[in-house]
Amino acid sequence: MESLVDFVQKEFIKKNDFPIFSTGDTITVYFQIREGEKVRTQFFKGVVIQIKGEGASKTFTIRKMSGTIGVERIFPFNLPAIEKIEINKKGKVRKSRIFYFKNLRGKKARIKEVL
Repeated sequence: MESLVDFVQKEFIKKNDFPIFSTGDTITVYFQIREGEKVRTQFFKGVVIQIKGEGASKTFTIRKMSGTIGVERIFPFNLPAIEKIEINKKGKVRKSRIFYFKNLRGKKARIKEVL
């Protein structure tokens, strides 16, 4: 008999159909922001630095540079506010979690593109 958590995740959590991406890819996530009665769409474009978890609790972390400040955001895969995900570039990295990417500056912070 499967556990109660697995049953609830299969029955009640809506699966989103997004393109398959991996660590090192540059993606744009379009998501809804609610401000009182208003709803607007905002996007967050950056490099995927990790994909964590499995099943309904799977998340991915995106890092972008805003001026000289690095900004990271964690998105759950099953977040209902996500409208779409676009893959801008496929990157080639050797690790599944590229935390060393935070310390790199300038030309060293580039990720090779896979064609």
